[in-house]
Amino acid sequence: MTRYYLTTAIDYSNGDPHLGHALEKVGADVTARYRRRSGDDVHFVIGMDEHGQKIAQEAEDRGITPQELVDRMADRFRDAWERLEISHDDFIRTTEPRHEESVHELLDRVREAGDLYLDQYEGFYCVGCEAFKKEEDLDEEGRCPVHPDREISWTEEENYFFRLSDYRDDLVAHIEEHPEFIRPESRRNEILGLLEEGLDDISASRSRLPWGIPFPGAEDHTVYVWFDALPNYISAVGFPGESFQRWWPANLHVIGKDITRFHCVIWPAILMSAGLELPETVWGHGFVSVGGGKLSKSSGVSLELPGLVDRHGPDAFRYFLMREVPWDGDRDFPSGGFLDVYDERYNSDLANDLGNLLNRTISMIGQYRDGRVPSDGGRTELDDAAADALAEYRERMDDHLLHEGLEAAAGLVRRANGYVDEARPWELASEERELESAEGEAGDEVEADLADVADELDAVLGSLARALGHCAALYAPFMPSKARELWSQLGGGGAVPTFDELEAGDFELGTTRPDEVLFPRHEG
Repeated sequence: MTRYYLTTAIDYSNGDPHLGHALEKVGADVTARYRRRSGDDVHFVIGMDEHGQKIAQEAEDRGITPQELVDRMADRFRDAWERLEISHDDFIRTTEPRHEESVHELLDRVREAGDLYLDQYEGFYCVGCEAFKKEEDLDEEGRCPVHPDREISWTEEENYFFRLSDYRDDLVAHIEEHPEFIRPESRRNEILGLLEEGLDDISASRSRLPWGIPFPGAEDHTVYVWFDALPNYISAVGFPGESFQRWWPANLHVIGKDITRFHCVIWPAILMSAGLELPETVWGHGFVSVGGGKLSKSSGVSLELPGLVDRHGPDAFRYFLMREVPWDGDRDFPSGGFLDVYDERYNSDLANDLGNLLNRTISMIGQYRDGRVPSDGGRTELDDAAADALAEYRERMDDHLLHEGLEAAAGLVRRANGYVDEARPWELASEERELESAEGEAGDEVEADLADVADELDAVLGSLARALGHCAALYAPFMPSKARELWSQLGGGGAVPTFDELEAGDFELGTTRPDEVLFPRHEG
């Protein structure tokens, strides 16, 4: 069994989980579930980024302590991910003692490498970004373009600095030698362009900032964001202990495209300094926007996550996100039209295509075969289509193109619906009944015709059920609960089959178990 370590960016504790957070967590969860169903031993980590000036200010504004604030926010995020069936194995928080211990060990190694030094910093600081800004990073009005509603502050303080500039050539060499390190390709090109301009050293500590991890050897300093938030990926697996040796390096970091510089320049440079291996792949997904507006607390453009999940249920919401938002790009929904697109996709793909296919298939098997899925009628072209869909699905999923993998599954549903109209099993059933009525009055020729028609009907119904069985497996990473319901209604025993079991034909369907409509149609 191959081990597979997968992480997402840790969420900042200054606002409730929103659509953008959900996109990242659902996409990563789809990947984790896919890898498990492919036979991998998966360790999937998410969590919270809980230190910094912005947290301290937010807590002061609310009249509570920073710890009280981050505890409340952690509970809200946990509740949201539980509702969306995010199957993480760990929820790391940067206020945990295990994280602080790992950060101190990492800084000790970087110091031993000679990559930390004390110096004076003078420059602009954006509390919203928790980042220092050069003049060229600001807009024409001297504000941060990411947080134009916040005042930018001039800061003068003594900090420990990390010699990031020393690692430019090593980073370029690694990226060029390992094209899989930064994906999709557009993100890799952006980082290589940034590296061509050269790198400046960065602060590793902040002075006079009380809410953070104490900087080792300088108790009047706290650890700055690069060495606080980014090391969660190693602290979550017990750096530097035995568990770390088992799981590191990470196979995949899933992050938003706005933080690729942190994860593809600063983080690997820190790891190089500490003598640690780099992650295999950093995937920078795109953004969801509505009317061109980025979804965030500070932008004022928001759709409440609980209402979106409740509208059609968590599985349908997961499906919608992965179907509508390309995992390697952005998706801008029309202003005021987000829910219309959501409802249309739900009705079209789930209620009409998949739900109707299941209802028709189970109904016909119930009418024509007393609910027993035929297993002796032989293969049809639909079985070949299911095998092709599985191969296409696995190729796309292995390449992290989740939306294309989902399209392969949806394509099989469309093909199966078309096959029903082409094969017209109701006509075969009618012919079978007529031949059965004439069987006692006719000879061997009628019996032979009856056997041929019965076999053909068995083949049609059996292949439809098997195609739906494939759909249950293909949809399982995207819609885990509905996939189990689909499999159960088909008469499948045990768990939804794995991909290897599908390819080997190592699964059986027994007696169908009709239940509630899988996806009730949304009206108005």
